[in-house]
Amino acid sequence: MKSVTVMVQGTTSDAGKSTLVAALCRYLVRKGISVAPFKPQNMALNSAVTKEGGEIGRAQAVQAQASRLAPHTDMNPVLLKPNSDTGAQVIIHGRAIGNMEASEYHHYKSTARAAVLASHRRLCAQYPVIVVEGAGSPAEINLREGDIANMGFAEAVDCPVILIADIDKGGVFAHLAGTLALLSMSEQARIKGFVINRFRGDIALLQPGLDWLEQYTGKPVIGVLPYLHGLHLEAEDAVPPSPQPSPINGGGSPSQLRVIVPVLPHISNHTDFDPLRLHPQIDFSFVAMGEAIPAADLIILPGSKSVRTDLESLRTAGWEVAIQRHLRYGGRLIGICGGMQMLGRFIHDPTGLEGGSGSSVGLGWLELSTTLAPDKQLRNVSGVLTLEDAPVAGYEIHAGVSTGAALENPALSFEHDGTIMSDGAISGDGQILVTYLHGLFESVAATDALLRWAGLLDVKTPDYQARREADIERLADTVEQYLDGAQLRALFGLGA
Repeated sequence: MKSVTVMVQGTTSDAGKSTLVAALCRYLVRKGISVAPFKPQNMALNSAVTKEGGEIGRAQAVQAQASRLAPHTDMNPVLLKPNSDTGAQVIIHGRAIGNMEASEYHHYKSTARAAVLASHRRLCAQYPVIVVEGAGSPAEINLREGDIANMGFAEAVDCPVILIADIDKGGVFAHLAGTLALLSMSEQARIKGFVINRFRGDIALLQPGLDWLEQYTGKPVIGVLPYLHGLHLEAEDAVPPSPQPSPINGGGSPSQLRVIVPVLPHISNHTDFDPLRLHPQIDFSFVAMGEAIPAADLIILPGSKSVRTDLESLRTAGWEVAIQRHLRYGGRLIGICGGMQMLGRFIHDPTGLEGGSGSSVGLGWLELSTTLAPDKQLRNVSGVLTLEDAPVAGYEIHAGVSTGAALENPALSFEHDGTIMSDGAISGDGQILVTYLHGLFESVAATDALLRWAGLLDVKTPDYQARREADIERLADTVEQYLDGAQLRALFGLGA
C-alpha cells in the first residue's frame, strides 16, 4: 500500500501550522490510522531529545505525542538553532554538524535536501499516512531557490497542500489570495483547500468572505477553526505572552508565588516554564531585556543558545544587581542549562562554538566553571531531586562541561548505563539550585518540592502531562466539528 503524504503550509509564521498538524495526527489516530508527523526543516530554539539521543524541534515531539508515537529524528531531519542574527547551528538527523552563516547554509541546501528526502522515504515505508508541516510561508520569494521547507518539498514528493491562515491577525483573505498568487501554476494546483484559524464571532458574518474566496480562487474552504480560549500547545519558538496580571493590587494574589524569567536574546527551551505559566498558584512573568525587573520570590535563569553573549545582555539590562538584591532578601534562584553556566565563575569557549572564541567571567555565585566542547550531551534522564527525594524526569541538551566544588552538593541524581550519576548543585546557603535538566517542572512531585523550597505553602501542582494530552484531544474534537470531513477523507485517502 502506497503511503499518503499531506502537507500543511501557512500564509505566515504562527498561522497555526504546528497546531493543525498535531490536530490532524490525533484525528487520524482516533480513526485507527497509523500516522507520523514530519517537518523537513525547522528553525527553532525549543527542541527535544529522542529515544536514540538525537535532537528535533519541540513541535515535532508534541506532534509525535498526538500520533501516539515516540519522537524520532526522521520526523525533523533538519533543525536550525539560531545563535546570531545571521547564523545558526545546523542539526542533521539529530546531530549538530556545525555553525553556518545564512549564505553558507543556502549553498548547503542540496545536502540538506537529501537528508530530508531520505527521512521522508523511511517514514513512508513505516506509516500509511504522513502529515507534514511547512515553515514560515511558501510565498517567501527570496527563499524559493533550493527550497526544502515548503513547496520545494511538496513538489519533490508530489503531495497535496492545505493552506492555513490566522484571521485573528487581520487581513486573512489578502493573506490567502496573495499567497496563492505568488506561487507557480504547479504549486497553486497543489493547494487543495484553505483553513481559517482562530475565528471568533458569528460565522454568518464571515460567510460572504468565504464565498468570495472560493469563487475568486477556485479552491474550497475546508473549514474555519474557532479561537480556542485556554488551549495550551508547546510553542515552536516564540516566547508566549505572560498571563494578564490579577486586578488585586495590580498583580497576582498574595497567596501566589511570584516567579520571573528573563527573556534572553537567544533563550532556548522556554517550554521548560509552561507548567509554571499554567500553575494556578504561581504569578508568572517573562521579563524582556530592558523592562523593569519586578520583585519576585523565585528567579529562574533559562537556557541559552549563546551563553556568553546572553550573559552580557543580562548584565547590561541590570539583572546582576537585581539578583544580588533578590538573594540578599532571601529570594530563591534557579539556573537551568545555560542559566547554570552563567551562575558559575567562568565560561570558556576555546573553539568559538557559540561565536568568537574566548572566556567570560560568570556571575560567580557558585564555585563552578564551564568549558564548551564540540560534543553535545543529548539524553533523556529520570532520577530524584536532592530536595525531598522527589522523582524527576527530563532531558539534557548542552555542549558545556562544568566542573568545580559546587557540584559536590548536587541537585539531583540519576542512573545512566548502570552508573549512578549526579547533576547540578545546591548552594551552601540553600538559596540557589542549578541543573542541566530541561523539563524540570513536568514532574508533579518535583515541582511540588521545588515550589515548597521556593516558599509556596500547601502546593497543589496540576498534572501537566494530563493537561497536554487533554488539549491534544480538544484539538482533534475541533477538527471533527469544524473541518469538512468529506474533504479530509478524500485528502488522506480514507474512503467514504
